[in-house]
Amino acid sequence: MYIAQFSISTLNNLYEISGVEVGQHFYWQIGSFQVHAQVLITSWIVIAILLSLALLATRDLQTIPLSGQNFVEYVLEFIRDLTRTQIGEEEYRPWVPFIGTMFLFIFVSNWSGALLPWRIFELPHGELAAPTNDINTTVALALLTSIAYFYAGLHKKGLNYFSKYIQPTPVLLPINILEDFTKPLSLSFRLFGNILADELVVAVLISLVPLVIPIPMMFLGLFTSAIQALIFATLAAAYIGESLEGHH
Repeated sequence: MYIAQFSISTLNNLYEISGVEVGQHFYWQIGSFQVHAQVLITSWIVIAILLSLALLATRDLQTIPLSGQNFVEYVLEFIRDLTRTQIGEEEYRPWVPFIGTMFLFIFVSNWSGALLPWRIFELPHGELAAPTNDINTTVALALLTSIAYFYAGLHKKGLNYFSKYIQPTPVLLPINILEDFTKPLSLSFRLFGNILADELVVAVLISLVPLVIPIPMMFLGLFTSAIQALIFATLAAAYIGESLEGHH
């Protein structure tokens, strides 16, 4: 009973966290729902960039790859190696699209916050920013990861998957259940906190010292943004691999 109450309380807290706001925001009213328009606009732009790059690079595939096709194949091989390392040789292939989508979306979203001049576009309220600069986006990505590793475990083992919660001893049942709630929390807050902090630091430095000093910080921000995308994708693949192999 206590565990069920704790689980419901944790889900309610996640829902309340998704409503956290800093400053003003631009909303669309769709029926009786308010939609966070800033995040949707920037997310659609990121998706459009990814689709455009994929179509341009693969529209004329060659046996001997040229520069664009060679780059896409390199990225695909990198994602395949990452997925294979975390999930295992036998079962990694079906999960390459999911891990690749996560990595590329977060990577392009993070870099868009540093490279694209979002603030030149005026909105009735608020301003545009990287999609991962919003807690709603990172929580959604973390929940998708949770759904993925639950699906992986249940698809392979059926209801026997839940036996991992009482291994190696039933005494650890509350801790093992708590672990599944802390995973999405840590994924979402790590990504959101790092991206928000990086953009705030760059914004403060630009306001104080407009020239020279912000430039190295912007390059550092690009590096840390790429690392955050890699960390998220690696952890997502590791969680899926853990569900497929059993409790570690």
